[in-house]
Amino acid sequence: MRISRRRFKPKPAKIIYLLNEKIRYPELRVVDDDDGHLGIMPTPQALELARERELDLVVIQPKAEPPVAKITDFGRYKYEKEKAVRQQKAHSKQVEIKGVRLSLRIGDHDKEVRKKQAVKFLENGDKVKIEIILRGRERRHGDLGSQVIEGFIEELRGEMAIEVDQPVQRQGGRLTSIIRKS
Repeated sequence: MRISRRRFKPKPAKIIYLLNEKIRYPELRVVDDDDGHLGIMPTPQALELARERELDLVVIQPKAEPPVAKITDFGRYKYEKEKAVRQQKAHSKQVEIKGVRLSLRIGDHDKEVRKKQAVKFLENGDKVKIEIILRGRERRHGDLGSQVIEGFIEELRGEMAIEVDQPVQRQGGRLTSIIRKS
């Protein structure tokens, strides 16, 4: 099976801001730049107030009743929103699923190597997918494969506290189980 190394990166969703003349709500709850509440007013009056201050009127909560708009510099507002999104993205860690492949006739040393790999993956906060591919006559003995995986999980439990996210499942000639650090 060929594994693709290319990662599909979806394009970030564009945020559409309602500002100034694009606002179609009859009235708005208007907030000042320093979060001072100016009250509920008709849209034309709020727009006129923003023009007097030489700022923009931007809808910040369109689903509120009435929608909330802020009198602010739109360029600065947009920059701060994008900066917050970038910062949130930088602080989030995506959990990856790392794979460890065993076999029915795996030797003790090979099992130790796989166990060290799995411990390293789990310590990094990733999930580990333990997999056995049954070939030929091994397909008739799926129960032996399940025992090998369960024995491997028990050995890992001796090293660290782990939880089984997905118990041993058989999909054709493949046995898999997913574990994570608890």
